[in-house]
Amino acid sequence: MSSPRTDSAGAPGDNSLLGNAQALFRLAPRQFSDEISLAKAELKSKAGLLGFGAGMFGAALVVLGLLVIALVVAAIMGLATVMWPWLAALVVAFFFLVLIAIAVLWGLKKVKQALPLLPEEAIRGIKHDIGVLSQGAEFDPQTLVKPELSKAEKQALKEEKAAKAAEAKAEQEAKAAEADPVPSEAELRERIETRRKHLLRVRESLIERMDVKKQAKQLIDDPDSALNQARERWLPWSIAAVSTATFFVLLRKLLKR
Repeated sequence: MSSPRTDSAGAPGDNSLLGNAQALFRLAPRQFSDEISLAKAELKSKAGLLGFGAGMFGAALVVLGLLVIALVVAAIMGLATVMWPWLAALVVAFFFLVLIAIAVLWGLKKVKQALPLLPEEAIRGIKHDIGVLSQGAEFDPQTLVKPELSKAEKQALKEEKAAKAAEAKAEQEAKAAEADPVPSEAELRERIETRRKHLLRVRESLIERMDVKKQAKQLIDDPDSALNQARERWLPWSIAAVSTATFFVLLRKLLKR
């Protein structure tokens, strides 16, 4: 079980403004990524419930089929009162056979009318417009007509597409194997909660660092700060320089008199 990562930026204990900003920019995308993974896990659990519901609907359809069978048996037994039972069964079966043939033929006719499913005329028109805009009068519309392929060429094209699909699938599986293992839903919740607390600390630290008045007050009150150390170092020299300048100014005025 992998431990939750807080993904802290910079060196440990880096509480500077730059370090907090780096931590914020590093943590926010990963937090959103884990939230999305958690959403996927929740959708997966709901998909299980939907699958169970679909199974119940399937069971209802099976029962409906049994009901239809019972009605068919009743129809056969009703006809058997006026004719032989085997002839009644053949009459009912022939009736259903006619219905099946009509439905299949009608469906095939509509499917053939719809094929191919792509709007070929619109696509050909767009390609024609692009060709006219790019080549002008030199564009040949015959280049848009697809040549008829032989059976061997179609088979070769199909095999080439299958090989490319297998290669892409292998590459995707290799990338997935190199990536981090997929965390469980509990690990995602723990990681999100830990990172959420870390983001809150980073935000509060950023707000505190961006408070100029508070930072200036801390800088002045801190005896070990660079400002106070510079003041302690250069204050005697500044006083001596001001005193010397004042002495020379007064001496010059006295000499003028």
